[in-house]
Amino acid sequence: MVGTPASFTYWVATCPFAKSLSNHSCGATKRPSPWDAGLQYDVYQKEEKTSAGKGYLFIKRTFDIAASVAAGILLLLPMLLIAVLVRIDSHGPALFRQERLGKGGKPFTIIKFRTMYENAEANGPQWAVTNDVRCTKFGRFLRHTHLDELPQIWNIIKGDMSIVGPRPERAYFYNKFELFVPGFCDRLEVRPGLTGLAQINGGYELGPEEKIIYDMEYIHNRSVKMDVYCILKTVGVVFTSNGAR
Repeated sequence: MVGTPASFTYWVATCPFAKSLSNHSCGATKRPSPWDAGLQYDVYQKEEKTSAGKGYLFIKRTFDIAASVAAGILLLLPMLLIAVLVRIDSHGPALFRQERLGKGGKPFTIIKFRTMYENAEANGPQWAVTNDVRCTKFGRFLRHTHLDELPQIWNIIKGDMSIVGPRPERAYFYNKFELFVPGFCDRLEVRPGLTGLAQINGGYELGPEEKIIYDMEYIHNRSVKMDVYCILKTVGVVFTSNGAR
């Protein structure tokens, strides 16, 4: 099923990767969820573990590499121009690097164009908000057009990410969200993506309790058709700035 999920098989349980994450543990302690408080969300018991065929995984990885290499070549000059403009706009490096969790909870370094002033998180990790005051002038433009994500082409080529999949988060937020959205760490069953079902249905406007619904819908129903759908819908998201912060 493609589009807004009305229902799907979803496991409300503790993080299955808690033991393997070591210092990046999602936190396996069961806590009350928003649904326990009476919020209206469709939650179902997980019947069986999600799996994808080898043929699909081969096609997906082949497409990831081919499309990313082609995009890297075609967008090389525009990316160099963006890097120069980032440096001119504010003090600091053109690229922003940060540790995120990938498939199976394996940490990797994500690469983006810097959109915020240096020391933007001097007071600790913060969730991005609409019209975030930490953003630079050019950084706001990059976020609204999603051009700040372009350097992740390298993450896709390396195998840290895929073109389509749940957006990668930091260990800090996995720990935090798992406390009130049990099962949030189930997103770690697959490679994180540059875009995904949650991104084309609200993106950063979604709360974690909403995002997990779209992410698990994708994980349980992923296919070539769904990947193509997400990619095509992403084009519209880029031009309308939907879900950007």
